Amino acid sequence: MRRKKIINSINFVVMTLLLLIYIAPFAFVFINSYKLRTEIVTNPIKLPNSFDLTNYIEAFKKMKFIFAFGNSLLITIFSVSLIVFFSATSAYYFVRVKNKFNNIMFFIMVASMIIPFQAIMIPLVSIYGGMGLLNNKLTLIFMYLGFGTSLAVFMYHGFVKNIPIELEEAAMIDGANRFKTFLTIVFPLLKPITMTLVTLDVLWIWNDFLLPSLVLMKPNMRTLPLSTFYFFGTYTVDFGLLMAGLMLTIIPVLILYMFLQKYVIAGVMQGSIK
Repeated sequence: MRRKKIINSINFVVMTLLLLIYIAPFAFVFINSYKLRTEIVTNPIKLPNSFDLTNYIEAFKKMKFIFAFGNSLLITIFSVSLIVFFSATSAYYFVRVKNKFNNIMFFIMVASMIIPFQAIMIPLVSIYGGMGLLNNKLTLIFMYLGFGTSLAVFMYHGFVKNIPIELEEAAMIDGANRFKTFLTIVFPLLKPITMTLVTLDVLWIWNDFLLPSLVLMKPNMRTLPLSTFYFFGTYTVDFGLLMAGLMLTIIPVLILYMFLQKYVIAGVMQGSIK
């Protein structure tokens, strides 16, 4: 009994330390978002004298937050929706239609996950630039679809395999075609993994800086992460406005994660036992 209490105490201390380490960067950004640049440089860990919203108001204006938010929202919604739809249908096809070609294609998709984006970054931009397809949101959405589908297909594949085919056969006997069967029977059963993928892909696409910076170079097409780069000058950085801009950028996705976290946990737990 005593040994169990000691182990529980150690676990509590370790988890508390990990929690503090995890939230420390967020707390650092939050505290400094209310300070002037001189205060941050002088003592970055000191609490602000007052929680004045001046930095937030100024950052909101300079970032052109409404336009940047609209760009990020549009790109994220369309990218995630396409990734979910095409990945779910592809995984379903790979599982239910057994042939050598499908096995090879699935293997290629899984193998493509090991290729780092940095390895193809320059050729990708050169090719698309030569075709005149840069500075286009559709190009960026298409790239996100390409980079996000492999992992999503891999995750869907494991879930679809565990759905009894008898459910689909019953629907087909009632007159439903294969696509309708997928939409009405199979896809609703994939809700846990779908919500997990939605959350992970939203976090990835919403916070991504590198790919949009290579594709979207016009000021009116900036996403929120690109807008925060506005506060980096040639020789100086306005840290106060930068921190406020970062807070404005991450607050929407934090709110989304709070609502979807239960689905992420459910999806991970179900995936671990399949």
